[in-house]
Amino acid sequence: MNPATASAHENRPPVPGRLPRQLPYIIGNEGCERFSFYGMRNILTPFLISTLLLHMPEAERVLQAKDVFHTFVIGVYFFPLLGGWLADRFFGKYQTVLWMSLVYCLGHACLAIFEHQRIGFFIGLGLIALGAGGIKPLVASFVGDQFDSSNKHLAKLVFDAFYWIINFGSFFASLLMPIFLRDFGAAVAFGVPGVLMFIATLVLWLGRKQYVLVAPAPPDAHAFSRVLRTALLSRGAAQRRPGLWIAIAGGLCALAAFAMAPTLGLVIAACMALVCLVGGIGGGAWLQLERARGVHPDAAVDGARNVLRVLVIFALTTPFFSLFDQKASTWILQGNQMVAPDWLHPAQMQALNPLLVMLLIPFNNLVLYPALRHFGYEPTALRRMTAGIAFSGLAWIVVGAYEVAMDGGHALSIAWQILPYALLTFGEVLVSATGLEFAYSQAPASMKGVVMSFWNLTTTIGNLWVLLANAAVRNPAVTDSIASTGLSVTAFQMFFFAAFALLAALAFGLYARRYREVDYYRAG
Repeated sequence: MNPATASAHENRPPVPGRLPRQLPYIIGNEGCERFSFYGMRNILTPFLISTLLLHMPEAERVLQAKDVFHTFVIGVYFFPLLGGWLADRFFGKYQTVLWMSLVYCLGHACLAIFEHQRIGFFIGLGLIALGAGGIKPLVASFVGDQFDSSNKHLAKLVFDAFYWIINFGSFFASLLMPIFLRDFGAAVAFGVPGVLMFIATLVLWLGRKQYVLVAPAPPDAHAFSRVLRTALLSRGAAQRRPGLWIAIAGGLCALAAFAMAPTLGLVIAACMALVCLVGGIGGGAWLQLERARGVHPDAAVDGARNVLRVLVIFALTTPFFSLFDQKASTWILQGNQMVAPDWLHPAQMQALNPLLVMLLIPFNNLVLYPALRHFGYEPTALRRMTAGIAFSGLAWIVVGAYEVAMDGGHALSIAWQILPYALLTFGEVLVSATGLEFAYSQAPASMKGVVMSFWNLTTTIGNLWVLLANAAVRNPAVTDSIASTGLSVTAFQMFFFAAFALLAALAFGLYARRYREVDYYRAG
């Protein structure tokens, strides 16, 4: 990208107090892209079980399908690290999104062409994970770039509208793609989302002359990573370096995790290694961060400390995502065991999620939040997120109770899934829609892409917990212990994840009480 052009765009002031006129291009792009993503994602598990994994024994097919699905989701939410880095350091958000979108389109083409060839199909999944993940941290922050301090008070409404259009695309994809898969076959069912992704790319390109383009940050001697390195390595007179030893321990744990790849699988081992590495370096640097003052300006050190605090917030949301993403795997499989009319595919129940989101976002903004403020309770971002994690736990208590009833021989209508979908979706609106705005507002200007990438990485780690739980129930000792409780493996896992989320909500709420929010929007 031409720096002069970027600078000219960045200096074009928006009309004070007005919504930026270029937003429809970005929001239209997101609506089509989300249709394409959820269109293929929501039929992936049933397609794997009914077609691509037929070579496997039936008993293994369900667990393998869940593993493939959650491995794919891990990839989608891991590659934001790459997309954020490329955008922040080299190409800027717009160019990165545009080129990653073309990779995304190629992945969709592979799914449609290689519907019966596992290698070609899995290559397509990998390309979609790269493309979708590469743009994921950038589109939301690109929306934020269109605002400055003169109209930032409108940003919350736009982020909610942004999240609403995501669910508008997801609703129609969830409703239609299972029908397309059943009536027209996999080539059409995976091809239609590819067409929508091409349209999304075209819409983004059409607005190219309207955007505020923030140029990539030049190499910064006071970047987050350099502040952390200085903090870890600095040693004054008679000073010990406990933080450095914690970072080294994190690195050794990461190596140990990689060594477990033959047992746990490469994806699980790599994710565990990443957790160890980030935890060790972040925790170690936190202990010694004040040593970076003098070498780096106070603003850089304070910014680095705030990012580390944000990462703790992010880590505590990972249990929510381990529950949320299983609606496209575990909940579909439960729906297959329930009584449903012939015209309804269990995967179509996922359409409830985006439909409820589109209803709940305006309800929360126009009714619930004003009512809470009227009674003297301010629904801050962190309070909303705490409640959202707890509601996800309640949803899984309900589906666990359903599983116990069906294990006992009771036939349940699939309509019973409406209640857990409502609870989980309310939690999603409180966590995900809020988290997009929160992540952007808490990130220093030079790190918005990377911090948004870490926000997306919470989903990768959430799906890691799912893969670990699935790996555990392949162990006879674990299944024997579960059997002694009188619960089936599926019911036990459901109650386990419910407890996991409720404990996370408690920890999140306690941490949030001490957290002080900052404002990193651009100056007007």
